[in-house]
Amino acid sequence: MPELLARCTSAQLTEWMAYEQVTGPLGPERQDLLFGILTATVSNGSRGKGQRAKEPKDFIPKWDQGGKREPADWRQMLATVQSMNRRLGGADRREGSR
Repeated sequence: MPELLARCTSAQLTEWMAYEQVTGPLGPERQDLLFGILTATVSNGSRGKGQRAKEPKDFIPKWDQGGKREPADWRQMLATVQSMNRRLGGADRREGSR
C-alpha cells in the first residue's frame, strides 16, 4: 500500500475507484464473485423441485469482518489453536504440555 500511495496521485486513485464502480470489483473480490456465480449455477441446477434457489452471495466467504465483533480472549484463541492442532494430528511441544 505505501508503494501504491507513493506512485499514484489522488486523481489516479479516484479514476481507479470510478473504473471499479463501472466494471465491478477488481482482484480477489472479482474472483470470489465469479466463483459465487458459478457455484450458485451448479447448485441451482441440481436442486430438488420446490427448493429455494441460492444466490451467488450465499457462496462468497466473508473474509474480514472489519472489527465488527469483540476481540477473542487469548484463552479462547489458544483453545481454538489447540483443537485445530489435535484434529490435524499435530504435536504440542510446549514445556509442561501433555
